[in-house]
Amino acid sequence: MNLNATLFAQMVVFLILAWFTMKFVWPPLIKALDERAKKIADGLAAAEQGKAELEAANRRIDQSLAEARDQGQQRIADAEKRAVLVADELKANAQAEAARIIATAKADADQQLIQARETLRREVATLAVKGAEQILKREIDAKAHADLLNQLQAEL
Repeated sequence: MNLNATLFAQMVVFLILAWFTMKFVWPPLIKALDERAKKIADGLAAAEQGKAELEAANRRIDQSLAEARDQGQQRIADAEKRAVLVADELKANAQAEAARIIATAKADADQQLIQARETLRREVATLAVKGAEQILKREIDAKAHADLLNQLQAEL
């Protein structure tokens, strides 16, 4: 065997194998690697986009929480104002009711005072008539002297 022929044959086989590999094996491998690289790049881009969306969502959530907090504080302030107004209204109603009760009590007291004075005048007139009767030792006719008794009653 000839060493040159063996080397030549091996070189031919190698070139055929290289050509076969470049023609049939290499393109699917390159295609698979390119697809894999594209998927990885797409995944990284999607991850970056997801990260940006997450940050935007977090900002929106923070903004919504701040608005909700502000609205809650506003509602509390409105409720406190309304409570103060209701308390003032109740106080005014209570004062008006107290004034009305006091006025009614004063009117009742004045009416009772007038009645007591009238009763006292009648009793004094009756006592005066009895006293005069005893002084004169005769009976005074109340019907006959009604004008005199009314005048006496008015003076008392």
